[in-house]
Amino acid sequence: MASSSPRTVEEIFKDYSARRSGLVRALTYDVDDFYLQCDPNKENLCLYGYPNEAWEVALPAEEVPPELPEPALGINFARDGMNRKDWLSLVAVHSDCWLLSVAFYFGARLNRNERKRLFSMINDLPTVFEVVTERKPVKDKPTVESESKSQNSTKRSIDGQPRSNPKLADENYEDDEEEQGDTFCGSCGGGYNSDEFWIGCDNCERWYHGKCVKITPAKAEMIKFYKCPSCQKKVRQ
Repeated sequence: MASSSPRTVEEIFKDYSARRSGLVRALTYDVDDFYLQCDPNKENLCLYGYPNEAWEVALPAEEVPPELPEPALGINFARDGMNRKDWLSLVAVHSDCWLLSVAFYFGARLNRNERKRLFSMINDLPTVFEVVTERKPVKDKPTVESESKSQNSTKRSIDGQPRSNPKLADENYEDDEEEQGDTFCGSCGGGYNSDEFWIGCDNCERWYHGKCVKITPAKAEMIKFYKCPSCQKKVRQ
């Protein structure tokens, strides 16, 4: 088993991404099935994500210590005692913690620079919590300077794969808001608001409120190349 474990930064990140995809699916597209499987009358249950992008609600590993770090135990017990959205958010937070613990378990033998690179790659993806709660992970609206630098970059606010995108700044939130105040929705004309989900067209590079083009963060997770309604109409013509 040890020989098949991911060892390099790229292998560990691939494992992380696949497990994360499974957890995102459980908590979004398959959420009704997941909810039913988390019966409070059953024993302690955990939510697992696997390297093949599958997910499973199951009992924890019996061996001590376990082969891998274990996810949060007993997620089913709180299901009926909480608001459904709050419960799903709680499971999502614990899932993020588990994903990081597994990634850095595999990365125990990486050197300092490799660990830093691994975390940077992981940090480029929205967390499970951000996807489930439909929160924007970063203030990712384009500035005038970054607009000219990103002609070939994917500009979706949320994407299942890491992208090199100068528009996705991950710090200095308040400074970014001042610089990005001149960004307007290509549909309604509304200005940038950090509390709203936005998505960028990969074709024309205009930005839109997710609600204006009927795209949620969970749906954006599955889109490889986004075309706004205007660009889709041009293709049909």
